[in-house]
Amino acid sequence: MKHAEFRRSGLHFGPHKCSRVAGNVHETGREGAARTHPTGHARDGAFRHEFVSFGGYVDENGFQMLASRPPSSPAITTMRMLVAEDDASLRAVLERGLRENGYVVDAVAEGTSAIAYLRAYQYDVAILDWRMPKANGIEVLQNIRERGIHTPILMLTARDAPTDRVTGLNVGADDYLVKPFDFNELLARLNALQRRPPLTLYPVLSCGDLTFNPSSRELTMAGKVVSLTMTELALLELLLRRSPSVVTRQTIATQVWDDEAEAVGSNTIDVHVGRLRSKLTGSQTRIETVRGSGYRLVAL
Repeated sequence: MKHAEFRRSGLHFGPHKCSRVAGNVHETGREGAARTHPTGHARDGAFRHEFVSFGGYVDENGFQMLASRPPSSPAITTMRMLVAEDDASLRAVLERGLRENGYVVDAVAEGTSAIAYLRAYQYDVAILDWRMPKANGIEVLQNIRERGIHTPILMLTARDAPTDRVTGLNVGADDYLVKPFDFNELLARLNALQRRPPLTLYPVLSCGDLTFNPSSRELTMAGKVVSLTMTELALLELLLRRSPSVVTRQTIATQVWDDEAEAVGSNTIDVHVGRLRSKLTGSQTRIETVRGSGYRLVAL
């Protein structure tokens, strides 16, 4: 595997050591974090990791920076980010590089901590590893999405099989980047996530003791979940959205069925309305038939 390397003023930052090419300065920090002593002044920093390659630049003091542009560039809007990564050295690299690019970073090593932070704070974006102790990345995603937390999530993982990518995205990740990766690509993906418009959350629909969540497609009656078919859910959602107005048979046919003619030219709509009424028996709502027009949902 090719490691990221940095060179400046005769210093070489490689995968295992920091050494002066023509000198005797040579020191390696804990967990492989390189420590340099230019001009006799020490400065700690995780300059490299086997999973990351960097572009970077050299600052006015001769230090290798991980940011994609110098601080003299136009101001970067401060964004708050969570990094959940159990590899301590990689976590340190990500923290430093992201902070140099204007992010305010919280970093955790365990899945349960990631859940707690995502529940407690509002982040602009989060980076999530798959393999973490106490709760893996998939479990973290499932937990926060079920709680209605819609923070944009980028999964950063060594799992590169197509089935892994599909699983991560289907569970709730907004993007997926495989290790090893280029740091500038990571920044570009994070910027792309933040350019997306805020997620439009559909309001919960209710009538009487019926409550329908369009996001989860779940219907409850007096707090208890009611099992409906996809067609019945689509029909009830339409009635809820228009309640207490009348919804014509033509509108029901075009919005609930793929084949409009099939619904209009038969008793299909009446059959499904009848089944829906049966499943809502005992509810504080009623589906009324408006002769010559259609149906409406009203609260009792």
